[in-house]
Amino acid sequence: MTFSDSFVPTAGEVGMVPMLTYFFMTFAAYCFLGNVFFSLLTNQSVAPEHRISRAYGGVIAIVAGVSYLLITRFYHGMLQDLSHLESPEARAALIRHSYQAIGQYRYMDWAVTTPLLLLKASSMLRIKYSEAVGAITVMLLADFFMVVTGYIGEQQLTAAGEIIVSGKLLWGAVSTVGYVVAVVALYGLYKKFAARGNDTERWGFKFIGITTVTTWGVYPLGYMLTMTSIDLNYIHIAFSIFDVFNKVGISVVAYLVGKRLLDERLDEKKVLDGYATA
Repeated sequence: MTFSDSFVPTAGEVGMVPMLTYFFMTFAAYCFLGNVFFSLLTNQSVAPEHRISRAYGGVIAIVAGVSYLLITRFYHGMLQDLSHLESPEARAALIRHSYQAIGQYRYMDWAVTTPLLLLKASSMLRIKYSEAVGAITVMLLADFFMVVTGYIGEQQLTAAGEIIVSGKLLWGAVSTVGYVVAVVALYGLYKKFAARGNDTERWGFKFIGITTVTTWGVYPLGYMLTMTSIDLNYIHIAFSIFDVFNKVGISVVAYLVGKRLLDERLDEKKVLDGYATA
């Protein structure tokens, strides 16, 4: 490959907002790939019953990392085409088309990672699947239903790529039902098993649960904003930031919970830095 064969976008060619979008997409990909190593290397640094959480974190990071590498690669190609367009209408049409294409990668990612995030929450209270088969199954199926119906909603497009508003609103409402059921099931697990965990574990569960109820709201908001005249790059930026928070941030919280429990036990046994003292 020669220099003339490669393309590195600049703000002068594509604009500042697309460059910031590209920056945050790449930043997210790096965060997820870093979290793969973080999950693997800290597996032995947490209490044994919380090592499953590190496994969930590793799988989430791998899926999200691969997804964002694909997203960034596609967006980079779009920027190269964008640099050759001068008409504002043509540029807007290309950005809209690329958003719809990239959205498919996001939903495929969420179909795997969001159920694992819910399982990560339940692992904070050491809930075994056999102890709550019905509630966990309903929670996971509702979450998957939410993602799939949201994906169908995003595909409510004409052959020219224009959004079919009525269809998108309908499937958005259907998807919301899945979200509500998943949240209710998660809360039910907390009510039933909260007494099992200690204060640290309950804090970890609450943190993950609250982020599910609150920060996940940015995704349906972005879903609705696509039907307005907003620059879709802003939605890309928001999704990239919140994906990092919801996946890497929660992985760090789960690590802190498991590490604190292990440290407390080691202190009781008079063990420092992993080595027994005389």
